[in-house]
Amino acid sequence: MNPDLEHAPQIPLLNPPTGESGRRTQKGTLVFIVLMSLFALIIVNLQSHEPSLENNITLIPKARGVAEGVSAKSNQYLSHKASYNWTNAMLSWQRTAFHFQPQRNWMNDPNGPLFYMGWYHVFYQYNPDSAVWGNITWGHAVSRDLIHWLYLPIALFPDKWFDVNGVWSGSATLLPDGKILMLYTGSTDQNVQVQNLAYPANLSDPLLLDWVKYADNPVLAPPPGIGPKDFRDPTTAWFGPDEKWRITIGSKLNGTGLSLVYKTQDFIHYEQNDHYLHQVPGTGMWECVDFYPVSVNGPNDVKHVLKASLDDTKVDHYAIGTYFIENDTWVPDNPHEDVGIGFKLDYGRYYASKTFYDQHKNRRILWGWINESDSETADLKKGWASLQTIPRTVVFDKKTRTNLVHWPVEEVESLRLGSSEFEGVVVKPGSVVPLDIGPATQLDVFAEFEIEFLASKGSGKDNIGCGNGAVDRSALGPFGILAIADDHLSELTPIYFHLSSTTKDGSSTTSFCVDETRSSKAPDVSKLVFGSKVPVLSDEKLSMRVLVDHSIIESFAQGGRTVISSRVYPTEAIYGAARLFLFNNATDINIKVSLKIWQLNSAFIRPFPFDQKL
Repeated sequence: MNPDLEHAPQIPLLNPPTGESGRRTQKGTLVFIVLMSLFALIIVNLQSHEPSLENNITLIPKARGVAEGVSAKSNQYLSHKASYNWTNAMLSWQRTAFHFQPQRNWMNDPNGPLFYMGWYHVFYQYNPDSAVWGNITWGHAVSRDLIHWLYLPIALFPDKWFDVNGVWSGSATLLPDGKILMLYTGSTDQNVQVQNLAYPANLSDPLLLDWVKYADNPVLAPPPGIGPKDFRDPTTAWFGPDEKWRITIGSKLNGTGLSLVYKTQDFIHYEQNDHYLHQVPGTGMWECVDFYPVSVNGPNDVKHVLKASLDDTKVDHYAIGTYFIENDTWVPDNPHEDVGIGFKLDYGRYYASKTFYDQHKNRRILWGWINESDSETADLKKGWASLQTIPRTVVFDKKTRTNLVHWPVEEVESLRLGSSEFEGVVVKPGSVVPLDIGPATQLDVFAEFEIEFLASKGSGKDNIGCGNGAVDRSALGPFGILAIADDHLSELTPIYFHLSSTTKDGSSTTSFCVDETRSSKAPDVSKLVFGSKVPVLSDEKLSMRVLVDHSIIESFAQGGRTVISSRVYPTEAIYGAARLFLFNNATDINIKVSLKIWQLNSAFIRPFPFDQKL
């Protein structure tokens, strides 16, 4: 077992000196403090003509986006870290091979996804000038299969008074007559958030290249009582029995996160509902609200999902509940799992997600934005920042009947090349087993785990969770795989299960986790432990699926009940040095693992070839 997997670093405690030596030290310290205080007073008097000391303090600036009235878009908390000497080879390795990202520069929220005339469209928040947030426009790309993408010209620029400070997030609505309407938030010349209408200039164009902004925008402004920077991100519209369309918009009132509801017949004139769709005290500003039905027992038996991106925590939360069409309100099935206090769409680095209904294959598709967790200095050096997850299907979990299940779209399997299979690999306590699979930076890994108890059940810790990461040791975990690791395990990213002690009825609590803390030797990288409990039914084996694509790892436990997206920036475990291992850091169990691992091809993601016929 590698020592790094056995022992967490210990921090020595410094005790104060005692006895006569301690008293002498205290007296000396007191004299020193008095002298330094007098010295400080002299300096202040001598510099009385200079600005005050308070004005000379260097403050950490607000994260990009906050001053303009949206969520933080930069990693200002890394500004105090020493910049690593990244080489071009290291930075080039970080660029993904089959995840969608622009050719260059900054990207954030996915916007207005839809399927139209044989093409999947995704729009996205984009800075055409730099690899940091700002000058936000709508980038645009199309695909036949959600995997291979073609970049198109920018769809919307911030060029009107009603969006001059940013063409922010929005949604597309397909009308029954074939028209497409796009509602988006604009930041006005007075930095007020308003809702604007845009539509395709030519519906016969399957690429939807040209967009027209409604001449009398904005169509909605913040209502009384709502702050000018607390009114954004309209949803896709849904149709009611009164033949009116509804949209919901994220907002807050004091510390209560909420979703406003508006009705319209023409998408130009709106009436605000007397009731909020929903509100949850203490959750803060709701961004990128999403609202949609999921089938529970057939097409006529549905629940509704309400999701919000919480500005205060930068986390996407959802809940499942009942929608009351008569007054356009929604109530969660379980108040203890309400929006903002219960389920997360993704327990890792994930934000500003949006779904759309894919009428081509009769499925709901989820997009999500993954930001960088390195420094802006590194992003500027490599010339790009952020990406989108692999699109995921969303369905109601008919086994647990409490949560959603997310899974990579089936089209990702078209990238599979050769595979390696391992049956019943036994990993003993405190050991690491290498997997000879060749290159390990573009993978689709499916693994199942069986447990063999070596001691009496119930000897593990209760509610162990993810703990301090994979360095923890207890009777029943952690155990799993090590991705993007080098031969010496100096850099590695564990994806693992950790069980609590079994109870009298034979059940146990299972946590699914990802530990980034040793994923890179670079100091200017945020490295955290992510995870959550995951339901495991009595007839199920523990299972995980892991998509590895250079600097992003997407991990799915138990068929997608719990999902974790991670970013990794190794300095040595790159290119041919990247490896895959199994590990077992439990003390009282053997694990038996069966795996199938596919090498994945790169996707074709390039500018649209307008000079060619597709």
